[in-house]
Amino acid sequence: MSVDPHAIVDPSATIADDVTIGPFSVIGPEVEIGAGTWIGPHVVINGPTRIGRDNRIFQFASIGEIPQDKKYAGERTRLEIGDRNTIREYVTINRGTEQGGGVTRVGSDNWFMAYIHIAHDCTVGDHTILANGASLAGHVDIQDHAILGGFTLVHQFCTVGSYAFCGMGSAVSKDVVPYVIISGAPAGTHGLNAEGLKRHGFSADTIKALRRAYKTVFRSGLTKEQAIEALEPMCADTPEVGVLVSFLKKSERGIVR
Repeated sequence: MSVDPHAIVDPSATIADDVTIGPFSVIGPEVEIGAGTWIGPHVVINGPTRIGRDNRIFQFASIGEIPQDKKYAGERTRLEIGDRNTIREYVTINRGTEQGGGVTRVGSDNWFMAYIHIAHDCTVGDHTILANGASLAGHVDIQDHAILGGFTLVHQFCTVGSYAFCGMGSAVSKDVVPYVIISGAPAGTHGLNAEGLKRHGFSADTIKALRRAYKTVFRSGLTKEQAIEALEPMCADTPEVGVLVSFLKKSERGIVR
């Protein structure tokens, strides 16, 4: 373990042998940091927080601080972060609240650019990108491979579906369906994220089926329930359409249109 002499590490923290901690960083009690993780200068990490392997956390990030929720009264809540995440300057990730289940969860292989905020009780999947200034209110769910452009704002209890792309400055107050492009304030849907799907290896037939599904949901004039009924016959042949249908069935806030 390489700890700069100007860093402060609480004796109760559990730090893997090959972790690097830069000058003036503060690692609080009940923090666990996995092998290969690099922590730059002036980082503050409070517990209970568990951070996995091979993460890179840059200067002035605040990880595992208490939630910004007036109902929070010192309950024992936690933050869990996976592996191989890049967390850039001034990123803030708060612990959960008792009312929200007690835990904020971040997956693996995510890219968090400068000044983003992940609030209490959020769940972020794997392989996401949150660009500079993006902010998640409490209880938000960001699914795998989603991208949030700079200064995107997501309202509490919203879900952003897998492989969705949110353009810069989007104001999201409803659920974002998987595979689509949204932008604007308030946000609206602007087509299938076809280029992103190609980059992730989706076949031409799958993208064609998803285009048809997109038109059914957003361009046919059908209600959500009618669109689900129309799409269900496609689910057996195209599992990705099944993912879309499942998302629509679970959505409680309504969807960005």
